[in-house]
Amino acid sequence: MSDYMLELCDVSKSFPGVKALDGVSFALRRGEIHALVGENGAGKSTLIKIITGVHRPDGGRIVLDGATISFADPLSAQKNGIAAIYQEPTTFPDLSVAENIFMGHPILAKVLPGVTRLPTRVTGFLSRVDWKAMYREASRLLGELEVDIDPRAPMKTLTVAERQLVEVAKALSLRARVLIMDEPTSALTVEETKRLFKIMRQLRSGGTGIIFISHRLDEVFEISDRISVLRDGQFIASLDTSAATEQQVIQHMVGRHVGSLYPKQEIERGEAVLRVEGLTKYGEFNNISFTVHRGEIVGFAGLVGAGRTEMARTIFGIARPDSGSIMVDNKLVKIRCPEDALRSGIAYLPEDRQQHGLVLPMSVVHNVTLSILRHVLLGLTNERQEQRIAGDYVDLLSIRTASLLQRVSQLSGGNQQKVVLAKWLATNPKVLILDEPTKGIDVQAKAAVHRLIGELAAQGLGIVMISSELPEILGMSDQIIVMHEGVITGRFARGEADQEQILMAAIGRART
Repeated sequence: MSDYMLELCDVSKSFPGVKALDGVSFALRRGEIHALVGENGAGKSTLIKIITGVHRPDGGRIVLDGATISFADPLSAQKNGIAAIYQEPTTFPDLSVAENIFMGHPILAKVLPGVTRLPTRVTGFLSRVDWKAMYREASRLLGELEVDIDPRAPMKTLTVAERQLVEVAKALSLRARVLIMDEPTSALTVEETKRLFKIMRQLRSGGTGIIFISHRLDEVFEISDRISVLRDGQFIASLDTSAATEQQVIQHMVGRHVGSLYPKQEIERGEAVLRVEGLTKYGEFNNISFTVHRGEIVGFAGLVGAGRTEMARTIFGIARPDSGSIMVDNKLVKIRCPEDALRSGIAYLPEDRQQHGLVLPMSVVHNVTLSILRHVLLGLTNERQEQRIAGDYVDLLSIRTASLLQRVSQLSGGNQQKVVLAKWLATNPKVLILDEPTKGIDVQAKAAVHRLIGELAAQGLGIVMISSELPEILGMSDQIIVMHEGVITGRFARGEADQEQILMAAIGRART
């Protein structure tokens, strides 16, 4: 029997005007965690969609357990023991957690050997859903992840991180032989990531083959056995993780040497541009005070649920505070809605780009200029001016798009994030609040965004950066503020803290 449970041999796939995969070969061993890395647009998403039956290859073969196979659709791949967890959770917001976990499950377990069947009970001649059994089984699956989520809760009430964990629970319920994880930790805390890695190692010990896709190379090196690199739709290299270095992987990914990932500039701090005093929203955060100066990057660290995003949304006017004050350029401002915030010079890049940052069916140009329409309207929309503004930001941020008129929904996750950033930079803000600014962005793009953040600070912007990546917080921040359960538990100047100190404050062990 071959050591490989899944093989892709010389697989190609083209879309109109784009060759997404060009003769790619890839092999997954039993009981292996195989990392798949590459820049946005390298072909990773197309490859996993071929494996899961979403797309059919134009050429090449898929070999599963030594036999050539063709998947007509995702259900066909699922029947063969292949499951996927995608970066953006695809859930039914008005259904419960349990219903989302069991959506698409067979009534009879024998249809999919080893899969947890949909709990049912027979009443007369009818087979009905056994709701109590379904909630009980959903609780058990969530318990394996050591997370406290009510299986009866509607999905729309969950945070991004909780929705991602429900997707993980759903994949666990399928008892997949091949499990594909596309950026599964992008919205998870450090502790949640540790729990997920523990589960991945248990699955690996049981013979499951896992394809792990992540832009976080520290996680790739921590959890994977092998690393395969794609670039521009082509297979570049496969490396044993134990013998590889980050620099080797990065050079394979971009085709050249990439400079420092955190190119922090030494900038003379200017006058205070944002002062937040005693900001409180009951049940979410309490007595938050901090100051941001021109040219300063203030990093906010903390675990999911610490209140950082809720604080940022309140400063931007999405939510109303119960008490506290906000000052811009030493002038008290009344922010009742995002328009008030924009008028005061505050812009906010949200954590969830698809739900809160973009209008997916609209074009790149219309998304970029959406926040500044009042400036580009001259009786009617000035399309030429809109295209000039959008084109400038597409060039500045190296957004990969076929044209300015391409729908944002057709862009990769990293390029969607860049479009959100472009939209808010177009407002020429005084204060820029960035909530997970490099979430889902590849290594080269991440370095470019960090350089841009440094350049914006050098131009006099005050920047508030919320990030779950401690190296990013440590590498880019002039001042670090740590939150735990809605209160500030740590403040550090640049160079004063390390990851351990920040984590201690984030779990509430050190209070100011």
